Amino acid sequence: MKAQVPVYIKSIIPYPPGKPMDELEREYGVKNSIKLASNENAWGSSPMAIEAIRGALTDLHRYPDGSNYYLVQAIAEKTGFAADEVIIGNGSDEIIEFLVKAYVEKGDEVITSHPSFLMYQKVVQVRGGVNTILPLKGMGHDLEAILASITKRTRLIFLDNPNNPTATAIRPENFHTFLSAVPESVIVVLDEAYVDFMDPEMRVDVLSLIHNSQGRCGLVALRTFSKAYGLAGIRVGYGLMEAEVADALHRVRQPFNVNKLAQVAAIAALEDTEFYRKTLQGTSEGMAWLQSEVEKMGCTSYPSQTNFFLIDVNGDAAALYEAMLYKGVIIRSMKPYGYTNVIRITVGTKEENQRFIAALGDCLKELGYV
Repeated sequence: MKAQVPVYIKSIIPYPPGKPMDELEREYGVKNSIKLASNENAWGSSPMAIEAIRGALTDLHRYPDGSNYYLVQAIAEKTGFAADEVIIGNGSDEIIEFLVKAYVEKGDEVITSHPSFLMYQKVVQVRGGVNTILPLKGMGHDLEAILASITKRTRLIFLDNPNNPTATAIRPENFHTFLSAVPESVIVVLDEAYVDFMDPEMRVDVLSLIHNSQGRCGLVALRTFSKAYGLAGIRVGYGLMEAEVADALHRVRQPFNVNKLAQVAAIAALEDTEFYRKTLQGTSEGMAWLQSEVEKMGCTSYPSQTNFFLIDVNGDAAALYEAMLYKGVIIRSMKPYGYTNVIRITVGTKEENQRFIAALGDCLKELGYV
């Protein structure tokens, strides 16, 4: 075959998926493992969403609603945005793709931070764009450095807020100052995948900022049903933006990009306030207990505005990750991100949290970290 793949495509490193839990159990000889590595909802999915999926199973021979009409209406009502200011994606990841497709040509620049969500840079590279990647400052986005890096070719700035993997957030007043200094020709994308877990005083008022953008840059807010609503397995997210931006994204969107089950589940999940409340309360209580326990062990826990947090374990994080696998506890090593002694864990159920603490204590002693 003589077909040529562009160099900027061949140089992409594929996203590294984790192994299935049953494969890990087979490989490490453990049973009943728990996964605290992917920031998923420890309490499962909204029961109302599951019931909605069951009700839609007999209609799978029909195409889904290509306009996502009812889901758009439900999100618009909940957020205060107009329907033409909402766009639905196969996960918020897909809306990242829409933005790059609509606004980035080959050679255009997109600013991101490192470490942050990996897909920003990959999508830009697929488009033939230029990634301007700036290191975090104090585990948070360096807004001053980002402003200094803007050029005439800059089209988009991606800010995951809270940041993944550090769980830090930008103070609203600092974000307002930053936004006012960004040229009108640039769109700032605020990825709020974990906004539900944030301290309300730390949340950016995206409704006001998007509706009052006269004379400054555009703002897009991205949100997902994967975290607080427990629907990671069916992939559905949404974006909030000016109608002009949404119109551009619809032009590059496939007509049936979100499947029928995802649409009905997301609508039901928005109505399930009891499950949502349970998730936030369980996460808050679990976070407080976990951080207290790891501090007692002599480790350092970092503040968090999400459902996960970082822990300095006083030793090689990769070795601890391996040791924890033999205990049937799956966590995430931050060594690939440059944090050699740091792990990341998702808050689990009470039973999962207790098992994590027990396994961590054993592994820290076995490795001689404490």
